[in-house]
Amino acid sequence: MPAVLTVVLAQLSPRLRQTKANIETIRRVVAEHPGADLVVFPELFLSGYTLSDIDELAVHLDGPELKKVADIAQESSTALIFGAPERVSGGVANSAFCIDGQGTIAAVYRKAQLYGGEESDAFVASDELLVVELCGLKMGIMICFDVEFPEVARSLAQAGAELLVTISANMEPFGNDHAVFVSARALENGLPHVYVNQVGPVEKLTFVGGSAIVSPDGEIYAQAGSSEEEILSVRLLPAKSNLREDYLSQLRSPMPSVKMVPSDARTETRV
Repeated sequence: MPAVLTVVLAQLSPRLRQTKANIETIRRVVAEHPGADLVVFPELFLSGYTLSDIDELAVHLDGPELKKVADIAQESSTALIFGAPERVSGGVANSAFCIDGQGTIAAVYRKAQLYGGEESDAFVASDELLVVELCGLKMGIMICFDVEFPEVARSLAQAGAELLVTISANMEPFGNDHAVFVSARALENGLPHVYVNQVGPVEKLTFVGGSAIVSPDGEIYAQAGSSEEEILSVRLLPAKSNLREDYLSQLRSPMPSVKMVPSDARTETRV
């Protein structure tokens, strides 16, 4: 585990349906932060967040778009995590690409918990969660709606994740929801959490920022605002909480069974 990790949170508003321009934004941000170990961009950053004609924007794993981003990572010796629609068997996935500092696509996580009917219609849900080693650290990857389910982060923690990373396109009126969930997922698993959200109006949506790095105790190390583009560079000491109980080791397995008592089975108790 590295002693200190320099993480850059790129809370930006990508240009909708302009993949080439968004790749150039990645290039610029990385160039402006030469000391970064890891730079993280929001959900569906290469395309911008849209569900319209998403097939037209989908990238291939061996396509030129990802090759360009991989070259940026290699030239700067910087690991990158960013979102893009990806063409997969059966349709298009909402994917998080994890590229190491040598320019290799270390892993791809495809969103498991799709948000509502429209995302489910546009994307193919994954049946697999992901822990990937980047910068010498095992990272559990989530995408937006995933973070709203304790089971997802808990599964990543139980699989050995040392850091949670969530890329997001969370919008009004759900800003406070993610503020709570991001801290809760860190606290309940005793792991630091990097959360990077899109910001600003796009089509009929307004994305609410709030990108943050959270301590294993659920406290905010650093946080961006809710309405403006902002780039945070944070020196993170990856560590588990030394303040609270290790919930993973304390968790009973299997859990006690649930007893259901219907109203017609109650016995009358007189005092």
